Amino acid sequence: METHTLDQIIAAHPFFAGLPEAACGLIAGCGRNVRFDPDQSIFRQDDPADTFYVIRHGRVALETRGSGQPMVFQTLGSGDILNASWLVPPYRCTADARAVETTLAFAFDAVCLRGKCDADHDLGYELMKRFVPVMVDRLSHARLQALDIYAVEKGGR
Repeated sequence: METHTLDQIIAAHPFFAGLPEAACGLIAGCGRNVRFDPDQSIFRQDDPADTFYVIRHGRVALETRGSGQPMVFQTLGSGDILNASWLVPPYRCTADARAVETTLAFAFDAVCLRGKCDADHDLGYELMKRFVPVMVDRLSHARLQALDIYAVEKGGR
């Protein structure tokens, strides 16, 4: 069985495609493997956004809290990025994240990585280019979910 280092895995991941080898090494220096059991909370809205994740296996529900039960607005799976809030002040989680099934991921220390981005603006720019589409996608999913709820409440469905 062939084993790979975290920087090699990062370099091969589509999200990080095209990053220089040195950048992959810098990112890997802030990473570790994590595991979440089914129904385990990964983070909650307003928690410090001190970690972001690359999901290797499993599924994670992104939820928003309302007046009743938490509402899932998106489910993420293998290859997806979880918690883009680490990159934007005030560095607070904007939703709840809960493992739907056993989930394996790479966790990246946000303070470590922000420090590396501050020291290497090219790295920061490259990561920002990759994370902005993730943030836009999450906002789109949340907006569509809100529109569906509004339509149901108004008798549109």
